[in-house]
Amino acid sequence: MIAWHKLQASLKDKYDCVGKHTEKGIDFLDKYSNFLKKRCDIEGNYANELKRLVKNFQPKKKEEDDYQFTAAQGFLNMLKEVHDMAGQHEVIAENTQQQLIVDIQKCVIELKQERKKALVEGSKVQDQLKNVLRQLENSKKNYEKKFLDSERALEAFKRADADINLSRADVEKTRSTSMRRQQECEDSKNEYASQLQTTNKFQHEYYTQHMPQVFKQLQDVDERRITKMKMAIEGSAGIENNVLPIIKSCIDGMNKAAAGVNHDEDTRLVIEKYRTGFQIPGPIPFEDLSNGPSANSNNVINTPDNRTVSKNSNKAGTIGKKKKNRSGILKIFGTTNQKDEPPAQRKAKLLKKIDEIRGKIEHETNEREGMIKMKEVFTNNNQLGDPNTIIKQLEKNAETLNQLQSELKKIQDALMEAENEMSGTTTLGRHGSDDSMTPSVTSIDSNNVQVSAPGTPSQLHQNQEEYYDPRYSYNYGPVEDPAQEPEPFTPDPEFDVEYPVIGSCRALYPFEATAEGAVNEGSVSMTENEEMSVLEQDQGDGWTRVRRSNNEEGFVPTSYIQCHFYDQDAV
Repeated sequence: MIAWHKLQASLKDKYDCVGKHTEKGIDFLDKYSNFLKKRCDIEGNYANELKRLVKNFQPKKKEEDDYQFTAAQGFLNMLKEVHDMAGQHEVIAENTQQQLIVDIQKCVIELKQERKKALVEGSKVQDQLKNVLRQLENSKKNYEKKFLDSERALEAFKRADADINLSRADVEKTRSTSMRRQQECEDSKNEYASQLQTTNKFQHEYYTQHMPQVFKQLQDVDERRITKMKMAIEGSAGIENNVLPIIKSCIDGMNKAAAGVNHDEDTRLVIEKYRTGFQIPGPIPFEDLSNGPSANSNNVINTPDNRTVSKNSNKAGTIGKKKKNRSGILKIFGTTNQKDEPPAQRKAKLLKKIDEIRGKIEHETNEREGMIKMKEVFTNNNQLGDPNTIIKQLEKNAETLNQLQSELKKIQDALMEAENEMSGTTTLGRHGSDDSMTPSVTSIDSNNVQVSAPGTPSQLHQNQEEYYDPRYSYNYGPVEDPAQEPEPFTPDPEFDVEYPVIGSCRALYPFEATAEGAVNEGSVSMTENEEMSVLEQDQGDGWTRVRRSNNEEGFVPTSYIQCHFYDQDAV
């Protein structure tokens, strides 16, 4: 390492330039700090703009049906990766601010203080050198003056001593003056010699000790500034390097999203979405006009849905005639003419409603289990609570479960009707359907409700016998008169609401939607690290509703997934 103080002979006339250099160096370090500040602002704004872009392109509720296709799912998965990349730009901004900018600003303040201290010390020793040089100059001038005075006094004495006209007293006076001048000259000479010795000594110390020490301090300041600059650039590169694996993972996720786009699957979904389920119409009979008009050919035609209608009906015709509105559960689809809707489309909607109601039955059953346990605790210890309040809640819960089972039965009847239309068989009425299709779960014994093993949803036990428990003093069972027509079902508008995508999640562990060999109602399987859309948050029962990439919806254990909700993004 080259020391500045070893070059002091070369730098002795450039002390001010060295001081200016250190000042420029500190200002340059501060300039780099300002650069990092603006970089942080750009990274933060870029991250916010990316998140706002992702949020703006999330599917609207009316567009959710279009996002079941693999191309749209690939776009959604790409948006998730872009959102994660935006988070990494936020990390760059935060780490740069906390790890680099704060440290650089602190270092700049310290370097300015150390530089100021070194310059004060340098100014002090420079002033001391100037002072001793000035004293040396004064003593030298005094010595020169005394020497000239002594020479003039000696010349005057010599002239007086040679002049015979002067008295003895005048000669003696001249001699005395000459001797005094010589003594003064000798004294000034000694003073000059002493001052010269002092000056030379201080000058030597100035160039060998004082100024080298000042240069050493300035050198330390400048080298520390350079080292800090090097560390800051390395730190900035390190912060970028730390997020590269995550950014690379996001890019891999985009490639995976692109690989998941399948035109065959999208074609299948389009067919499934728009297929009618009608049977192929029969052949059109030949009309032989030479044999006269045929009553059958003139009055009967086949419709595209394989129905036979008469041509001689009113002008509107059977085909164009507005048919009677379907009442009951089919009103939930928001249409006044369900017969005009293809049976395949009705079947898809009915299956979706069945899944929703089964999920609600699952939720209500889990709540019932908790209330039963809580009632037992309150019964054993009245100080913890009044068990009568739990009884009222159990009664309300039983009423809700009965209503849900009734709704489920009606929807299943409508599903059977749609399937019969698709197969071309006779449609059964609601009471003529096979009861084995929907076993009654309206009688639920609180003591017989099974609590599932950890990680699997609980199952309703279906019991045909009437439930009665004297502990609760209420009856929770089927309708007393089975032949009595149940009250017309009034659909809940909530059932017509499709769940919007409120966030995304990643599976931490694999999960199989099976329990004792049977598929759990409402739950779906998932694989480790699988990306899914969140449709409904955990309602306190430990389950979250999600949608898989294959458009399969259902519940998964909340503890098995890591969720991110879009409303948490502050833009």
